[in-house]
Amino acid sequence: MAPELKSYEVVYIIRPDLDEQRRKEKIERINQLIQENGGQIQNVDEWGTRIMAYEIDDFREGYYVLVNFALPPDRVSSFEERLRVDDELLRYQIVRTDGD
Repeated sequence: MAPELKSYEVVYIIRPDLDEQRRKEKIERINQLIQENGGQIQNVDEWGTRIMAYEIDDFREGYYVLVNFALPPDRVSSFEERLRVDDELLRYQIVRTDGD
């Protein structure tokens, strides 16, 4: 029996000093992580470079990306761990969106 998928969204901020090629590779790699954990990408919305409310790691701006996805609940922590150790991400937040 396939595991039940729950709906989530993740907003993450990529370091602004990455060139466009490395930024696109980073976005693709995060999407692959979701799929490798048994998830499905529903939507990827690149918000672009924005000024942050406060400085993070000496950066005043970052490249924002929002991803809506479905993932088995028991895989969220392993996905989050991979995001946590990524030095090219300044911040991220995962939120469950299906309300259960």
